[in-house]
Formats: sequence, C-alpha cells, structure tokens
Amino acid sequence: MSASNQKGSMQKTLSLWNFFTIGFGAIIGTGWVLMVGDWMIIGGGPVAAMIAFIIGAVFLLPIGAVFGELTAAIPISGGIVEYVDRTYGNTMSYITGWFLALGNAILCPWEAIAISTLVSDMFGDLFPILRSIKLYSIMGADVYLLPTVIALSFAVYVIIQNFRGASAAASLQAFLTKALLCGMILAMGISLVKGGPENIQPIFASVEGAASSTSASTMFAGIISVLVMTPFFYAGFDTIPQQAEEAAEGLDWNKFGRVISLALLASGGFYMVCIYSFGSIIPWTDFVKSSVPALACLKTINIFLYIAMLCIATIGPMGPMNSFYGATSRIMLAMGRKGQLPRSFAEVDPVSGTPKTANILLAVLTVIGPFLGKKMLVPLTNVSALAFIFACTMVSFSCYKMRLTEPDLPRPYKVPGGKFGISLACLAGSLIVLLMIVPGSPATLNAVEWSIVLEWLAIGLIIKTLHRNKTSGSTTISISIDDTQIHK
Repeated sequence: MSASNQKGSMQKTLSLWNFFTIGFGAIIGTGWVLMVGDWMIIGGGPVAAMIAFIIGAVFLLPIGAVFGELTAAIPISGGIVEYVDRTYGNTMSYITGWFLALGNAILCPWEAIAISTLVSDMFGDLFPILRSIKLYSIMGADVYLLPTVIALSFAVYVIIQNFRGASAAASLQAFLTKALLCGMILAMGISLVKGGPENIQPIFASVEGAASSTSASTMFAGIISVLVMTPFFYAGFDTIPQQAEEAAEGLDWNKFGRVISLALLASGGFYMVCIYSFGSIIPWTDFVKSSVPALACLKTINIFLYIAMLCIATIGPMGPMNSFYGATSRIMLAMGRKGQLPRSFAEVDPVSGTPKTANILLAVLTVIGPFLGKKMLVPLTNVSALAFIFACTMVSFSCYKMRLTEPDLPRPYKVPGGKFGISLACLAGSLIVLLMIVPGSPATLNAVEWSIVLEWLAIGLIIKTLHRNKTSGSTTISISIDDTQIHK
C-alpha cells in the first residue's frame, strides 16, 4: 500500500529556514549556559575551549554532508533506518534505529529535568517559595513541587505543538532559536562593555572548579580533553533529515544538502562567541570558581541582566526537546513501516500528519522527566552521545556503499570530494566511536553506562525476536516520495 493510504499522510510544510532552526536549536539548546565554565576548566582556558569547538564542528562537517546527500536523494521520515537497510540489511538497520531512538528519546526527559533544575536551583535563590514544598530525594537530588509543575507545563506545551503537526513545532523552534541568539548577543554586549581580551589570560592554566578540574598538563592536551566532549554538544544536526518527508513542495534539495553543514558551522560560531564572551567579562580564572559561572557572573554585574539570561537559559532546553521529540517520533515511524516495531507506529494522524503512537510514547517519557531528579539521567548523556555517533558512522558507511550499489540514484546534492569526502566522514565517525569505547580514553563509557547500553540492546533483541515472524510475513509497503519508490 502507499504512504498516503496509511491512515493519513505527512504534512509538507517545512522550509529551508525551518530545517535550519530545527537543527541549530537542537544543537545549541543544551547546556551552553550551564557548561561554559566547565569547558574552560577542562581545557585550561577559553582559548583551548574555543579551538576544540571549532575543530569539532569542522570534524563533523563530512558527516553532515553525508546526511545532506542521502536525505536529498531519499527524503523520507526517519531516513537513517532506510539508508542502512538498503546497504547493510534489516538487522543492522534495526540496531542503528534502535540505538538512535534511545539516544534521541532520552534527551526529551533530560531537557525537562534541566528546566526543573534551573527553576529550583537558580530561580529558587531569588524566590525561596519555589523550594518550599519538597516532594522527595532521589540519588541525592531533591525534587520540589513547584519547579516540577513549571517544568511539566513547558514540556506539555512542546508535546501539544508536536501533536498539532510539523508546522506548529517548527514555529516554536523558530521562536526559541531567536531567544537563544538574544542570549548570545546579551553576553557579547556585556563582554564589550565590561570586559576585554586581557581577561582570557593566561592562555593556559590548571584550575579547580566547583564540579570539575583541569587534568591536562599542556594546552594541546586541554584542547583534546574538550574535543572529545564536543560530539555531545553538536548532537542534534541529525534532527534535520529525520523530518525530510515533511519538506514543502518545490523545496530546493541541493540547498537542503547544505543546510546541515550550515547548522554545524553556525553552532560552532555560536559556541566560540559564547566562550569568548563569558571568558572575557572578568578574568576567566575568577569566572570559573562558581557552580554556574555564566549566571553567577551576571548576577554580580546587574540583577536585571541576570534575570534576563536566566529566563533565556530556562526556556533554552525547550529547543532541543522540541527537535528531538519530532526526530525520535519519525525514527519510530520509519521502524514501524519496516515492521521493526509494531505496525501501530507506522500510522500517521490523518489531520495533523504526525506519528500517533510514537508521539504518545514520547509524551509519557517526557512528562516523567521532572520527577526523576537531576542526577538520575546523568549516565545517559554519554550513552546518548555514543548512540548518536554510532548512527552517524553507519550512515556514512551506507552513503559510501550506496555510491557503489546505486550509482544511478538521483542525488540533487553530493558530498564535496565524492568518495574521498565520504571516506573522511567514515573515518571521523569511527575515531569518535573508538574514543568512547576503548578503555583508557578520556571519553570512554563507565560501567554504569555500559550496563545501560547492554540492557537496551537486550530489550531490542527481545522485540526483534518477537516481531521476526510478523516481519517476514508482512506485505510489501511501497512509499512514494515524489518520483522515488522506497520498497519495504
């Protein structure tokens, strides 16, 4: 049967600007206010942190170009599942989609926790009533009623927008992107008025922060220490191709291929300006002494600027929550179409054009987040990063193989450098994965994180086994996207 007959079809409303804000907002929305001080501490200064983030963006550019080529050629929701299936088979496609679903889905409740943490820890200092009703403690983290309710209201709003359709979610993302840019402009302005480049001296120094310290002995080692962290903070550009099936009619797919790379470069520029601005307001060795230095620094300068930045930081997590919510539902939609998940995941709401079952599941996961406490999901951040990079690496290898197996596939956009450029993407992804799994690496997973990976793999294996008979006996589904037939 055709996609249009699957109880509704996807709405085609997203423009190039919508795709850019989806990816850009997903990348920069997580942690820049909370983590900018730690980046300086770990790197031994703002300069090392800036160099590491720009190298990280350039390092991921070939992977972004690979996504651009495949998405422009095969513009379907959750395309990663399709790319890997066409090149390495259903089993590897399932593993890739399953891990990416974990990596993306967990960021929805994670962002809800970030909002409740900011409300309780930062706004709670200004308005103690926010911490007047303690519900319980979990893993040493206190959970308060009012911050939880506020975080839930933010999460519910994102959920409603995603149930309404891609256009509503994209409008929300555009607003959040502008808010984040206002935060960066605010930091730049304060830096120009109050600070100066002399405050980033010394170029390298070992320092001790509230939650981290400099373990590197040289500036080069400091750059490497920050560099291995950057994939997590660039995670999110894959949300752009996940919703490609909802592109507006007549969209220029050649330009679409470049949007992903532009989102990466823009995010790299954002991070560099952010690090420099905060690192030069006051001497950076003084800046990093407080637990959340970006906010503590502004509080000493002007309480109104502090409140403005705190508001921006609080709504900031809504951006990645919104992007990853939409992306994860499309991954599950693609897996449902393949028979890798129950067929209900392949159903699309006839009115809004959104994946119904996936949206319901994600809504449940997201609203649970604020109740878990800020320490509950910390081990999942590295798991999320590994899942993201593993999927990117598989897509890169799929792109290379598809150049050999499907040379005549129409490609409106191609990776610069051809097979050599694709090889660079394969190499970049493989190196990052190795850094995260080889013992002794500064980014290797710990025992708790490995247990999460193995448990998720075991659950996936059980689901795969239960649905094997259904999948083998299912009818062929042919989804028509423009003139491209994707057979399932």
